[in-house]
Amino acid sequence: MSHASTASTSQLRGQKLPAWSPLASAVAAAALTLLVWAISSVTGRAEFIVILALFFVAVQTTASFVVEGRRQAKDRLFTTFVYLAFLLAIIPLCLILWKVVDEGIGTISPTFLTHSMFRIPQGSNGGGAYHAVIGTLEQGLLAAVIAAPLGILAAVYLVEYGQRKSLARLISFFVDVMVGVPSIVAGLFVYTLWILVLGFQKSGFAGSLSLFIIMLPLVIRSTEEMLLLVPHELRESSYALGIPKWKTVLRIVLPTALGGIITGVMLGLARIMGETAPLLLLVGINSKINSNPFAFGSTQNAQESLPTFINEQFQNAAGDTSSPEFHRAWGAALTLIVIIMLLNALARLIARLSRARG
Repeated sequence: MSHASTASTSQLRGQKLPAWSPLASAVAAAALTLLVWAISSVTGRAEFIVILALFFVAVQTTASFVVEGRRQAKDRLFTTFVYLAFLLAIIPLCLILWKVVDEGIGTISPTFLTHSMFRIPQGSNGGGAYHAVIGTLEQGLLAAVIAAPLGILAAVYLVEYGQRKSLARLISFFVDVMVGVPSIVAGLFVYTLWILVLGFQKSGFAGSLSLFIIMLPLVIRSTEEMLLLVPHELRESSYALGIPKWKTVLRIVLPTALGGIITGVMLGLARIMGETAPLLLLVGINSKINSNPFAFGSTQNAQESLPTFINEQFQNAAGDTSSPEFHRAWGAALTLIVIIMLLNALARLIARLSRARG
């Protein structure tokens, strides 16, 4: 009786491809791709990868159709497309990281990270990106200090207080518009208002204002999504205990969504740290160390950042891949990536500790 029951269950489930079938499909797809490579004029690597992926999907789906049936074949087809889409998305990122590390790792040294380019002639070895690192950190953190509280408060209003209100709809509309505003437009706006109208000079703070404009809608949207994920039952339970709405938001809703909010802020910070155009317009370049973003005045008070430093060094290299400027540009690019990775790791640590306390 037990044997009959097992057989009946097996028939209901149907036959399954073995666990090694994806590997076998990949081998078969590679063989077919090599055959096409041999008998056709296909020579590029990109064409080889595309043909290999198409053959893999075809072989895997055909095998599933023969063994498992039409229904399972459709499921495997779309599952395979999902995995291939993930691989196609991750491959460019891996190639960029590999290129940056390969070109920049030889430049990174204690001297590079602790010295500026002051009094280093063009075409000469030596110098470093310390002044640009200081500028990037200060300008980015200043923008985050302004954008984070304003963005979080705006998101709290939209989610908790602005349901079906015309002001909330107007804010949401402008946030959507700001998300698509090019960074150079934000730079031109700050340049016109801060420098031409109000009469201030170029400075690190002026660059931070443009970065703030770019970062603000990202913080609002990410915080809004995190607040919407908080179960409504938590709010209603708090209201049932007689706790006012503002305290419910402050003590229950925000701590529950704190991990996602911090992650959203750090993603916005990572987004603005790579901006170049508004900083060239509002800050300029300076080979000396300037740790004061509020230093207004001549170009001697400019506060260089890593993106502008990379741009400057690439221009000075003039296409010469063996020049010191070329290697310094790649070293600065690697430094910028490492800084962003460290900030994201710090944000995850803070979010985990906050979640544990909550």
